[in-house]
Amino acid sequence: MKLLVDSGSTKADWIAIDDSGKVLFTTQTLGLNPEVLDKDQIIARLDDRFDILHNKSSVTHLYFYGAGCGTDRMKNFLAQVFEEYFAKATISVQEDTFAAVYATTPKGEKAIVSILGTGSNCSYFDGNILHQKVQSLGYIAMDDCSGNQFGRQLIRGYYFNKMPSDLAVLFEKEYNLDADVIKHNLYKEANPNAYLATFAKFLIQHKDHEFCHKIIKSAMQDFVDNYITQFDNCREVPVHFIGSIAFYLKDELQFVLEQNNLKIGNVLRRPIDGLIQYHALNK
Repeated sequence: MKLLVDSGSTKADWIAIDDSGKVLFTTQTLGLNPEVLDKDQIIARLDDRFDILHNKSSVTHLYFYGAGCGTDRMKNFLAQVFEEYFAKATISVQEDTFAAVYATTPKGEKAIVSILGTGSNCSYFDGNILHQKVQSLGYIAMDDCSGNQFGRQLIRGYYFNKMPSDLAVLFEKEYNLDADVIKHNLYKEANPNAYLATFAKFLIQHKDHEFCHKIIKSAMQDFVDNYITQFDNCREVPVHFIGSIAFYLKDELQFVLEQNNLKIGNVLRRPIDGLIQYHALNK
C-alpha cells in the first residue's frame, strides 16, 4: 500500500493506492507543517484518523509533500517521525512544490509553479529539476499573496479603522474579533498561520468591494515582483498555480499576470488527484 499525502498548514489530504493505482481509501487530517508542530502533535493528528491508524503497518511507501518542508532539517525531522509511525514503509518527504509540479506540469515541460494557499511558494521546473530563487522564512516574514497574509491584512485593516464601515459590519458578523480571542489564537494555539488564513474566505466573498479588491491586486503584484520575476525566463514559460487562493481568485490572478506579460497556465485547487496518476506510472 502506498500513501500519498499533500499537506498544507491547514489540512492534509491522504490517499492510499495499490500498485496499479487503485484507490483504497481517502481521508483528511489537520495540516502537518513541521515548522509549527512538534512530534507529539503530529502523531496525535495521525492517530485521530482511523484509516491511518488501522493501516499503518500495511504501508510500504509514504510519499509526503508538505508545507514547511523546504529545508533539510524540517524534512529529516518529519521523516524520522514517519519512520517510527509507519515502521515498514519507505519514507519520502518533499516540499509541497513538488506535488504542485507533478500535478500541473506535463512531463518534460518547463514551467514556473506557484502555490497560493495558506502559505505561498514559487519555483522553476526545467523539465527535470526544481529550482528556487527564494528560500521561505515562514509566514511572519514572507508568504506574499497567501491566505494567512490576507487574514493579517483584514485584521489590521479592521483594527486600524481602515476598513470601510459597511464591510466592517459584515466582518464583525462573520468572525469573533475580540482582541483577546485573536491574540489567544495567534500566540497560544498551534498553527497561527492557518488561523489567519480562515479570514481569507471573507476577502474572496467580498472581492468586488474596493477595499478587498485593492488588497488582492496589491498582493498579487507583490507575488509577481518578489517571486515570479526572480526567474529570467518567466515570460517564456507558463506559470502554473496550486491552492485555494489561486483557484478562487483565478480571474484576478490572470488579469495581474497579463498586465505583467506573463502567461497563466493550469490553476488547480489541490494537487492530490494528479499525484495518483504520477505515482501509479512511476512505481
